[in-house]
Amino acid sequence: MVVPQMRETLEHLTARDCAGTRSGHGVTHYNPVMLLAGDVGGTKTLLGLFARGGRRPTPIEIRSYETTAFNSFVEILEAFSRDLQQPIRVEAAAIGVAGPVVHDHASLTNITWAISAGEIREHLGIPHVRLLNDLEALARAVELLSGDEVVSLQDGIPDSEASAAVIAAGTGLGQAYLRRMNGRLVPAPSEAGHADFAARSDREMELVRMLRERFGRAEVEHVLSGPGLVNVHRFTHRGGECSVVEDIESPDAPAAVSRAGLAGRCQGCAEALRMFVSAYGAEAGNLALRGLALAGLYIGGGIAPKILPALTNGLFMEAFLAKAPMDELLTRVPVKVILNAQAGLLGAAARASELGS
Repeated sequence: MVVPQMRETLEHLTARDCAGTRSGHGVTHYNPVMLLAGDVGGTKTLLGLFARGGRRPTPIEIRSYETTAFNSFVEILEAFSRDLQQPIRVEAAAIGVAGPVVHDHASLTNITWAISAGEIREHLGIPHVRLLNDLEALARAVELLSGDEVVSLQDGIPDSEASAAVIAAGTGLGQAYLRRMNGRLVPAPSEAGHADFAARSDREMELVRMLRERFGRAEVEHVLSGPGLVNVHRFTHRGGECSVVEDIESPDAPAAVSRAGLAGRCQGCAEALRMFVSAYGAEAGNLALRGLALAGLYIGGGIAPKILPALTNGLFMEAFLAKAPMDELLTRVPVKVILNAQAGLLGAAARASELGS
């Protein structure tokens, strides 16, 4: 699909800036000055062509693919090329992936995939390709987001000389730091979602016991992710059936639990959502403390916008601030939910724009 409101932009971009032209057969041809960006998750993969445009690259065409429907990232690139009805011709590419990136290689955490920058370079025939952790890509978008692309949970007292941080629950849980260097926020990825989950109450200790019995250990992602919400649902229902969520093993189960919890149609679902939100706020507060994120704590991922009423009712921020003796410090941290579902792709495009320029 061509991104909404981008059609007019595409028509007016100059050949130098965009180099997208139409043939007489109705096919758009993209010249190599374009950028390729990717956001590869355990469930969904976004690919996009962008034109350079100041600090924020301009999206021209974005498509979504079911990650597990393909055997490799190159297969998705081939599908993207078929959808464009022509070979992908770009100047540079940056791909955010849901897993650790080591020496331009990545193994995705929640699916049995490996991605290599070298393989992408060979497939595209270009020298400028970078892999980056998906939260690093999301973090790169933070300084590019406009006011209508975020919702504030706490205004705080923004410190323009301090660092920031990003946390995002979706298929998994990601966290990244943004260190202030020479006036810019520079992302530093982590695998903190796989750190140990810290129980704060007797009820959460019971949850940890259940998770240890099921997985051998309790990690943060076992609670704060789509599958994590399902784990909490199992805990609040004590292994029994739910009157609302019929198939807890379904890929749609996390969304069904969220909807039932928000609507109050099932007390077990409502408790699961409350526990999820409280644990999310607590872990976000931990991240803000570890990174001294006085420039802002940003909440990304696919879950947050869908449960926004549960994030804005005070429970999230109560847990975020409950860090005595550092609670007063945390009141100064701006806390914002990212609404732009393509922020990770935008961050990858911003990284691609730095390559070969």
